[in-house]
Amino acid sequence: MRIINLLAVGICIAAVSCSNAPKHGDGHEEHVHGTEEAGHSEAAHRHSGEISLPAAKAEAAGVVSKIVEPGIFRDVIVAGGDIECAPGDAVTIVANVSGIVNFRKNLAEGVGVSEDEILFSIASDGLMDGDPVKRAKIEYETAKAEYDRAASLVDENIVSRKEFDSIRSRYETARLKYEAISGGGASDGGAAVISPKNGYVSSCLVKSGDYVSVGQPLAVVSSNDRLYLAADVSERYAARIPGICDANFRLQYGDRVYSASGLGGRLVSYGRNTGEASPFIPVTFVLNRTEDIIPGSYAEIWLMGEERDNVISLPVSALTEEQGVYFVYVRLDEDCYRKQPVTVGATDGLRAEILSGLEGGEMVVVEGAIHVRLASASNAIPAHTHNH
Repeated sequence: MRIINLLAVGICIAAVSCSNAPKHGDGHEEHVHGTEEAGHSEAAHRHSGEISLPAAKAEAAGVVSKIVEPGIFRDVIVAGGDIECAPGDAVTIVANVSGIVNFRKNLAEGVGVSEDEILFSIASDGLMDGDPVKRAKIEYETAKAEYDRAASLVDENIVSRKEFDSIRSRYETARLKYEAISGGGASDGGAAVISPKNGYVSSCLVKSGDYVSVGQPLAVVSSNDRLYLAADVSERYAARIPGICDANFRLQYGDRVYSASGLGGRLVSYGRNTGEASPFIPVTFVLNRTEDIIPGSYAEIWLMGEERDNVISLPVSALTEEQGVYFVYVRLDEDCYRKQPVTVGATDGLRAEILSGLEGGEMVVVEGAIHVRLASASNAIPAHTHNH
């Protein structure tokens, strides 16, 4: 009986042990599932900063990427300044007689004029000295008649050579005087004032009907064949000014950045001291004329000096800015980009120095970065669908 009871107790213990044993199959599945979830979580974390922009859409939007490599970047001094007419490019036209000035054509600023074109006529009728054009014409005709008579007699020695030379001199003087104030005889009335060169009217200084005196400025004609880029540099950069060799500049009415050397420009001079009325040192470049650069315009100027090697730089179009922090977009593959914060150093208006954030060798978006930025706001890729 005791044996039977012991067997019964043993069977019960065995049954309890089997029921508490772990189910190896279920445990394995739970382990695998947990590992898979951990893997997905890791992938999501790894790809959370990546941006999807299909290659076809990127090309259509003008997105261009290039490999970044360290290279040469010049020392930069930022300054302000303006565009000026080069000396000798602008000519002031003055009155050749006193009288009432009349316009021979519309002389609004910007109107084109031709060399020897009559711009003004000045009438002196009614003035005490009379009409100088009529007086000059009488003197010219009298001198011409005397010259013609002497020319026919000099060969017969009736008029001496010395006397003939004197008559000819008086004739030439009268002719030049008459032609100067009559516009070569082309003026319909009054003294003619002509343009000495081709160009345009940059400033008209009188109104039609005004009284003018001899030598009074009437207008300024400019050709804009050459322009000056005049920069005002802070005196704290005085030691770096001798190294300046080129300049980029942007005018206040546009976004385009011009290169002085690209316009055939060169450094003309720089000041050795500040002016009496200004704390700035002048630095001047001379440029070739271009139609979209207006004399008198204010310019933001980047003066470039000595070269620095092994510098990472990017076109300014590659940079985007958010709350004072600059970013670029690194292309990972044809359809995928990563937003990368960078620290920006000096800029020459066209390119910007990158102090940190890029090491070189990365494929960076240099054009169309705004389209990648828009894609980052609306089309970040899901973690589990991206494959490298």
